[in-house]
Amino acid sequence: MQSCDKKEVEYEYKIKVPVLEKMASIRAMGVDFIAPQPLATTGKIYIFQDYLFINEPNEGIHIIDNKNPSSPKSISFLKIPGNVDLAVNNGILYADSYVDLLTFDLSNPTQPKLLERIEDIFESQYYLTYTNGVTEKNVIVAYKDSLVKGNNVGVFWPGMSVAELAYSNDGGGFGNYGMGGSMARFTLARGHLYTVNNTSLHLFDVDNPRKPVFVKNIPLGWGIETIFPYKDNLFIGSTTGMHIYSLEKPADPEQLSVYRHFTACDPVVVNDQYAFVTLRSGNICGLTNDVLEVIDIQNLALPKLVKSYDMDNPHGLGLSGDVLYICEGDYGFKSFDVSDVNTIDQNMLEHLKNIKSTDVIPGPKSLIVIGEDGVCQYDYSSKDKIKLLSCISKSSEK
Repeated sequence: MQSCDKKEVEYEYKIKVPVLEKMASIRAMGVDFIAPQPLATTGKIYIFQDYLFINEPNEGIHIIDNKNPSSPKSISFLKIPGNVDLAVNNGILYADSYVDLLTFDLSNPTQPKLLERIEDIFESQYYLTYTNGVTEKNVIVAYKDSLVKGNNVGVFWPGMSVAELAYSNDGGGFGNYGMGGSMARFTLARGHLYTVNNTSLHLFDVDNPRKPVFVKNIPLGWGIETIFPYKDNLFIGSTTGMHIYSLEKPADPEQLSVYRHFTACDPVVVNDQYAFVTLRSGNICGLTNDVLEVIDIQNLALPKLVKSYDMDNPHGLGLSGDVLYICEGDYGFKSFDVSDVNTIDQNMLEHLKNIKSTDVIPGPKSLIVIGEDGVCQYDYSSKDKIKLLSCISKSSEK
């Protein structure tokens, strides 16, 4: 509103200021494998054969011998600056390092061997600065609080990861493949590695797993979050909808449709008939409601909403047969019988309120649940009640 008071008021603001670093310096640091380390923070989870991989955001990957889910054993920590996502193809690990894609041989998981580094492939993660007409490209390695005075300042949203800050300011496993959670940004299908950042789908030919070859980028629009493969299709979750792509030609995915919803954080899992999408309120998602949406995908070119269900604060989710597992963040962990998608709210199987959960993988040996306190595994042979097998707790040391 306008006012006759011409006195300019100066305010003090607390903002997030990025800490920048040049990629040349980060590459010079290299990567390394070291002895098992305590779990300090939790990121993505991934399973391949008898191994569990736990991402420590922007630090690297914990490699766990998971032959016995009741007694997992940490065997090494792979230090990768700027690592957020991963996938495994026939014993070959693909991992990001800020703007680079790295390839590792896991023949000896205690000593992963770096095979390839494709530089600047995720270039949109660069943070651009302009000084005297000169553009410089850096990556954000951290961010810190800073107090500034003024009457119009920019703000870095609190609670965002380093990777999310970089984006915001850039203006199923079968056979030889592993399996990621519903929050994954890397996935493998039909001889290709597919990765998403905030705006694009990146394609790599991995017919030779040891030497990925970049194919192309496909622009998707703003707010891309997750990617989930099912049979010969990709289901890509975004803050505004679900993109469905056919992999009939794996090197040239074809968009079949886009299902639109209100702005929200959006992971997705699917079966032959339905896609299950959780939409939650969050720091950068813009939604004030928290819901589960069930979408009919029998006609992939024309997905239709079947029903919405209120949730507490849903994050990742997993599907095993007719049982849907939903991570509710600080509100616990839920399971539902979804054999009748019109009565899901009447068929909750469990609500474990003491579990802080963010993502889940229904694996061949155990149900793996990750949250801010660590990673736990459960026997889920009985769909009515899961049974705790083990937990890898987050260290209290900093």
